[in-house]
Amino acid sequence: MTALTATQDLGGLVHPALFYADDASYVAGTVPFLREGLDAGEPVMMAAPPSRLALVADALGPAATDVVFHDMTVAGRNPGRIIAGVLRAFVDEHAGAGRARIIGEPIWAGRSPAEYAAAVQHEALINAALGDRPVTVLCPYDTSALAPAVLEDAERTHPVLVEVGVTSSSTRYADPAEFAQWMSGPPAEEDAELAETLVFAAPTGPRAVRLAVAEHALRAGLDPDRVADLCLAAYEVAVNTVVHTGRPGLLTLWTRTDPSQEPAAVVCEVQDSGWIADPLVGRHPCGPADGRGFGLRLVHQLCDLVQVYSDPTAGTTVRMTVNLR
Repeated sequence: MTALTATQDLGGLVHPALFYADDASYVAGTVPFLREGLDAGEPVMMAAPPSRLALVADALGPAATDVVFHDMTVAGRNPGRIIAGVLRAFVDEHAGAGRARIIGEPIWAGRSPAEYAAAVQHEALINAALGDRPVTVLCPYDTSALAPAVLEDAERTHPVLVEVGVTSSSTRYADPAEFAQWMSGPPAEEDAELAETLVFAAPTGPRAVRLAVAEHALRAGLDPDRVADLCLAAYEVAVNTVVHTGRPGLLTLWTRTDPSQEPAAVVCEVQDSGWIADPLVGRHPCGPADGRGFGLRLVHQLCDLVQVYSDPTAGTTVRMTVNLR
């Protein structure tokens, strides 16, 4: 039995952080958890970096074919995609099939500072997005490779901690919405001397935004398919500005060429006077008719990173990043 067995009687979300130091402790903390779910006929999924997936699949042997695996470096490259596109998609697909078991590892050594902040925000929002769902989401953290501050953030985003087979309550656990808001920004200023700006408004503003983004991204050498993705993302955000605020917005564009901190990328930022009250905006598994942030959900799917900062007095900033490859 795993150390989590005693918590499985809860009807809603169980969200533990698993602290591991090496491959052996990783296997010891994850494989029995998955096997218990398989033996009970529960839906089981794992989303983690490829090396972790391979380690667990090898330890599971033939039983690995009954686990749904996702490469988190792809599915969760933008952490804003994970709740709706990975976690909620799996839980909703298996509604009525018993408690789902998920291993999700969105934070690993090598994440850029902006990606890391978005991943911590994601971890906090799991508690709000899945709070009433019958699911256990076990999130591994590598204590040998991650900084102490990262492990402290894990304690703030996970109400339950597991280390060396021992389960305990986190004394640092923070309110999910408040902590996610604190982690969301405002986005860090960047050295963008060659930035281009455009003030836009209805009715032609969103089209002007799309054209400006296309011209800048093509000059920067972004792949044409990715140019189309960024243009659509920027257009969706610009439409939100003119529809929901009725006031002009500000587009800022720049190309990041120094990858020392963040990946080389084309960055597109839209600022407006609106306020987004819903901390899960863009993370709802909704369709166009739902009216619950479908545009921002699409933006998360199209971009490599999306940072949303919204304040009732400062307005809203949406920064969209597409990496140069």
